[in-house]
Amino acid sequence: MLVRLYNENPNPREVRKIVDVLRDGGVIIYPTDTVYGLGCDITNQKAVEKIARLKGIQIEKNNFSFICSDFSHLSLYTKPISNSLFKLIRKNLPGPFTFILDANNNVPKYFKGKKKTVGIRIPDNNIIREIVSELGNPILSSSVHDDDEVLEYTADPELIHEKYQDFADIVIDGGYGELIPSTIVDCSGDQITIVREGKGILTY
Repeated sequence: MLVRLYNENPNPREVRKIVDVLRDGGVIIYPTDTVYGLGCDITNQKAVEKIARLKGIQIEKNNFSFICSDFSHLSLYTKPISNSLFKLIRKNLPGPFTFILDANNNVPKYFKGKKKTVGIRIPDNNIIREIVSELGNPILSSSVHDDDEVLEYTADPELIHEKYQDFADIVIDGGYGELIPSTIVDCSGDQITIVREGKGILTY
């Protein structure tokens, strides 16, 4: 199903419908402030496994990240961080960044394996933040890749729907996406490291 939502004012009724699908173990494709994402409720193991199978990966070995609606999810799923690190994150989010932080025990065990970190995203996109806020917990985030040899990502939601309609329960059309993913910032070590240069330029 292809659902059109507008970033300026996402329709609350449609948002609730999408959340119902997520609660039932559904998979959605959604817009962010960078590329389109593929995701599900992080607390639904079967839905997470379905995405892992599609991508041909093992959950515990992949660096999935969580889409959060606000900063309250930071303390829910990560270990305490320093004031200076919190200020840095606060300065750059919402925005096109994924911050890798030390995970706490609230992160579902099937994500962790031997990893002790979690990627946190708060995109500058009202559609996905409203959905996560209504759901009440983060959703899984995995980029929608393109089969094209030149373009790594697909920006057109109608083409995404055409390709994934048999897999995703809902594809949200939030307009054309970006072709550049988020910048990944690893904050789990002694030093802050840019793991992947993406759309975001870190402000210190």
